[in-house]
Amino acid sequence: MPEVAAPIACLINELAKLPGIGLKTAQRLAFHLLKAPPAEAEALAAAIREVREKLTTCRECCNITDADPCTFCTDPARDRGTLCVVESPTNVWAIEKTREYRGLYHVLHGSISPLAGRGPESLTLEPLLARVRAGGVREVIVATNPNVEGETTAMYLAKILKPLGVRVTRPAMGLPVGADLEFTDEVTMSKALGGRHEV
Repeated sequence: MPEVAAPIACLINELAKLPGIGLKTAQRLAFHLLKAPPAEAEALAAAIREVREKLTTCRECCNITDADPCTFCTDPARDRGTLCVVESPTNVWAIEKTREYRGLYHVLHGSISPLAGRGPESLTLEPLLARVRAGGVREVIVATNPNVEGETTAMYLAKILKPLGVRVTRPAMGLPVGADLEFTDEVTMSKALGGRHEV
């Protein structure tokens, strides 16, 4: 990178650490912020600070929220007998876009990947098991990503949940293998949820 002022170089380096942002895009963003009105740059900095300071995880579903418990868990219109288990909060958004699922969620914050050193202990399994053991849950939809790690996680969850007397299902294929749920369009996600099957 050509010689630039230290603060700009620092900003470029920090922006380049974001997923999907390469060095060229980081440079464009840094120089855009430099030319932007000071209020715009301050608003971005304030939004980042607010996200870091005000967001937490819901004690019930482990989703990211600014209220604990979250709005999904406290919504009386939601079906408390159906629990959709996903890998990340972005997966919740993908499913909510369908406007068809009306149950509750549980966010694992990852998947089982022995090659990456992530076992079941790295997931939020204890709160999930506590919710199922408390009663009232009839079905657990395991909506992990359709890749090796997601399938491994789904099989593990089926193994530990079925003995608790709940129906364990998986969304129907139609979700592309190897893809992330957050990039799935609403129609595909809707059809996959509608055609879910026993694990």
